[in-house]
Amino acid sequence: MKNNKKADKSKKGIAIFAGIAAVLLVVAVVIVFIGKDKGENVSQNGNQTETVSSSVTDLVIPKSEVTETAKFYPLKAGSTNMEILAVKASDGSVRTAFNTCQVCNGSPKAYYKQQGDVLVCQNCGNRFKMDMVEQQRGGCNPVPIMKDEKTEDGVNITIPKELIEKNKELFTSNWKTQ
Repeated sequence: MKNNKKADKSKKGIAIFAGIAAVLLVVAVVIVFIGKDKGENVSQNGNQTETVSSSVTDLVIPKSEVTETAKFYPLKAGSTNMEILAVKASDGSVRTAFNTCQVCNGSPKAYYKQQGDVLVCQNCGNRFKMDMVEQQRGGCNPVPIMKDEKTEDGVNITIPKELIEKNKELFTSNWKTQ
């Protein structure tokens, strides 16, 4: 009789352990799915946007979709939200830049919106002509992605993932949150 009681206790212990393990497994699966990024990020700035995968890859911008209206490409490098802008200048060239202000960097409002033929910093209000995108470093303007930092063929402009990763520190954790 004592052996049966020991066997019953042992079976109950195993059952309780299995139940706890099952609950922990379910909790772990739920945490993984809740914490997992959905893989997309869409800009909320009112201008044209493009949905881009959240895992950092080369950004390929078809030249045919870039016009005089700035197009914004939201990206995510790790937990950092970023954005690249592309616009066609008056000379017909496609200009690119990281959509954050070099001077106001650190502010959640250090990004640009298009108003007419200018980009306006949402933090300080500086107005920046579209033709000046990618033309200078320093000052209150979008951080340029220069010709030697990207590749361009007749159809696409490719911004390498290494450049995107390298510049994620330009974007604060609270960028575009206010």
